[in-house]
Amino acid sequence: MSSTTYQTCLASLTSIDSNTNGVGDASSSSSIATEALLECISNAFDTSHQNTNASIDTFFLLYAASLVFFMQTGFAMICAGCVRINNVQNTLLKNLLDACGASLGFYTVGYAFAFGGYNSNSSYSSYLDNEGGATTTFIGKENFFLMGVENDSFWLFQFAFCATSATIVAGTLAERCQMTAYLAYSIMLAAFVYPVVVHSIWSPQGFLSAHNPTPLWDSGMVDFAGGSVVHLTGGMTALIATKILGPRTGRFHDLRGKVLKVPTEFPGHSLALQCLGTFILWFGWYGFNAGSIISLTLDDHHLVVSHTAINTTLSAAAGCVSTLCLSTIVAERMSGEVTFNLQYAMNGCLSGLVAITAGCSIVESWASIVIGLVSGALYLCCSKLLVRWRIDDAVDAIPVHMINGIWGSLSVGLFAEPTLMKAVYGTSDHVGWFYSWGRGNADAILLACQLVGI
Repeated sequence: MSSTTYQTCLASLTSIDSNTNGVGDASSSSSIATEALLECISNAFDTSHQNTNASIDTFFLLYAASLVFFMQTGFAMICAGCVRINNVQNTLLKNLLDACGASLGFYTVGYAFAFGGYNSNSSYSSYLDNEGGATTTFIGKENFFLMGVENDSFWLFQFAFCATSATIVAGTLAERCQMTAYLAYSIMLAAFVYPVVVHSIWSPQGFLSAHNPTPLWDSGMVDFAGGSVVHLTGGMTALIATKILGPRTGRFHDLRGKVLKVPTEFPGHSLALQCLGTFILWFGWYGFNAGSIISLTLDDHHLVVSHTAINTTLSAAAGCVSTLCLSTIVAERMSGEVTFNLQYAMNGCLSGLVAITAGCSIVESWASIVIGLVSGALYLCCSKLLVRWRIDDAVDAIPVHMINGIWGSLSVGLFAEPTLMKAVYGTSDHVGWFYSWGRGNADAILLACQLVGI
């Protein structure tokens, strides 16, 4: 049973009294005892404070990981609502396999490739402050099967991100992928493809990482919550997969293989499920973005988390309104009737969430609205282009995640605010290009790092 602070300090004072008994005058003994008492109380308080901070950080990460993993429900609802009713079971099974395959792949080798070898038992603050003398490597080489890892909450948080990246592909490949092949894809993405990207951008040993002691061009790529790491990776994978598999039967070609002049629409069977999924994803995104601060107890991090949540909200709202207005204008010009498309509005909302992910903590609120407005326009244009190029994306995951993952990463190079960069990354030497002009120069190093990362 652990001793109380009183018992510990009493034992310390008793030991000092016995050692100083008969040595020196009474005032000297009293002074030594007072110093010892203050030191004992201070040490006890520091230990208690550190334990409390560690508990808060662990709970914060577990809570954020739970929100991020709950996003799997949102993806499942959107995928189920976007397909024809006879394919619902098939689609939901793919979403379940994403979570299962990702957990196995990330546990066995994925985490080791992503973060292995960099002082896995270090505190959150040392991870964020570049402590440990990390050297640049291609992938991690230690901590397979979580051997030697003590920060299990950090693994769970990173696993939830990995599962999110994997499940982006599920909707795109709806109605045309075998289960065995899909499970193999999920494990491969979680075990190797995704970890390589994570190691490059988030690990202190990654060549693009802003946490690297010697970052690229003294800046490194800034991707706070995974605009490129998670969404661009998942979106690009979806594009490659759908090009390999081809479109659904009857989408762009008739049964004889002849190209249709007008592509056949395959409307989903439930807008209600799609809307439910959109709200669930928006809810989970607060854990996705705000949780990426990793430690809540470091200086001013509570302020960063609040600012991150506000930016997440504003960008989502701006993306929804932007897409809805533009789609209405286009529909009115094409048909002469004013119609409001709920599906475009929902995907516009998701586009805003994806676009703000990379820079949610380091851009000002007005910039998050601009980012959201642009993301809505980009989504709508790219969605139309995919149909024109005869690329069959059942849930529009490619324009939502890939295109706006790119835009979100580029927006960091334009809108990263100096004060926020200092608070989050500890340096403001290289900031957004627009702010560099305000400093009287055209420093675009951060923007260049973002381009290299993409």
